[in-house]
Amino acid sequence: MFDIGFSELMVIGIVALIVIGPERLPKVARTLGHLLGRAQRYVNDVKSDINREMQLDELKKLQTQVTDSARSMEDSVRKEFDSARSAVEAPAKSAVAELNEVTKQVAAETPVKPVA
Repeated sequence: MFDIGFSELMVIGIVALIVIGPERLPKVARTLGHLLGRAQRYVNDVKSDINREMQLDELKKLQTQVTDSARSMEDSVRKEFDSARSAVEAPAKSAVAELNEVTKQVAAETPVKPVA
């Protein structure tokens, strides 16, 4: 994040020792460490929240894509089913009509015998 080398840290430490004093320096260093830790945790929490939101958006996009493809597949299957049904239905109707005609002709030609 910051480009601070070891020599620069040594200069900051010596200046802090001179300005703050040797009695209060450990307490200030601990407080500064706690504050930096909190800041890092806050930054990490924000990063993880952003990543979760991005993943949620990606999942929503994926869900819409899957839903759309499922609908298109359902429409395709429905069209094929309807075309197959119409292809089978027309010959079946004509066959039934032909059978009805043959049945009527046979019934007309066959004499009815009285039951005794």
